Amino acid sequence: MKRRQFLKGASVGVGAVAASVAAPAVVSAQESLNWRMVMPWPKGTPGLGTNAEKFAAMVKEMSGGRLNISVFGGGEIVPPFECMDAVEQGVVEMAHGTPYYWQGKNPALNFFSTIPFGLTAWELSSWLRFGDGQKLWEEAYDEFNVVPFYAGNSGMQAGGWFNKEINSLDDLKGLKMRYAGLGGEAMRRVGANVTMIPPGEIMPAMQSGAIDAAEWVGPWNDLAFGLYQVAKYYYTPAFHEPGPGLEIFISKDKFNSLTPDMQAIIRYAAQAISENTLADFTFNNLQSYQPLIDKGVEVRQFPDEVIMALAEQSKAAVDEIAAKDELSGRIAASYLDLVKKGARYGKEFEATGLLPVSYTHLRAHETRGNL
Repeated sequence: MKRRQFLKGASVGVGAVAASVAAPAVVSAQESLNWRMVMPWPKGTPGLGTNAEKFAAMVKEMSGGRLNISVFGGGEIVPPFECMDAVEQGVVEMAHGTPYYWQGKNPALNFFSTIPFGLTAWELSSWLRFGDGQKLWEEAYDEFNVVPFYAGNSGMQAGGWFNKEINSLDDLKGLKMRYAGLGGEAMRRVGANVTMIPPGEIMPAMQSGAIDAAEWVGPWNDLAFGLYQVAKYYYTPAFHEPGPGLEIFISKDKFNSLTPDMQAIIRYAAQAISENTLADFTFNNLQSYQPLIDKGVEVRQFPDEVIMALAEQSKAAVDEIAAKDELSGRIAASYLDLVKKGARYGKEFEATGLLPVSYTHLRAHETRGNL
């Protein structure tokens, strides 16, 4: 699925903006910098935009005002799905986002966000911090001349909002839905009509009937976006996003122009915001779930038949990415090695019993360990 094809009709293009931006200058140690950070989601989006702004505030405070970062939501400077292009082409210095939004550039970037039945939030963090994840991520992003930093996680997401119950695979066939990442690819392969639209356009698309179903994040964000107003059935949990990672990435030229202490400030501010973001999502999802149910939402779980079919198609998509080239193969092998270890460990040590019984069985015993 190529995300860039969905950007037609956007009011501002990266190329047009880049033409008016001067080449970056070398930074002196004493210079006060003013950088811009773009995002694919609206400014102020709970957990996402809000933590991007907290990161900017941390950097300003820690640098004593030497680095000031202005944060812009999707569409304010460039279209939501052109944030990577904006940094790569020097339109802005940095962006907040999630790697699978740029999968049109390289499908292997899905591994640094999430894959179906893949790493949980803390497992992804462990892979990036102590495994090969960060090194592989930097290698993958080197092609775009940007430097990535892990910036948090939303935790286990919801399976999405549907305007009809899903009782069999036939109910998915021809259904128009907004579904992200490899989860969307798995849905497409079982017969759904999958599109990818920016977060700020999900509600209008559901209201107009342009789509019949959509996944976004979880109770906190879904309540804030009012998705309960346009769909009755809420499917949980997300087979496709067990722990989706967020990122901050910076133009390599801009990052390398910073003094070592300023580079360290960015690095450690990103690490701080990663923990803050997951805690923020966890706390507020707990606070928002019952109010969401009180709106009359009916919670459902995908039938085992559907989960197994989606798992089969997810594995096929992952295998295809792994075979694409040498780097993709190394990324997949490293990631999946930890998935398989986590499947066994999670069965014995993690709170998998808190998940629906059927989903837990599939994830821990069959699906997850066999990806």
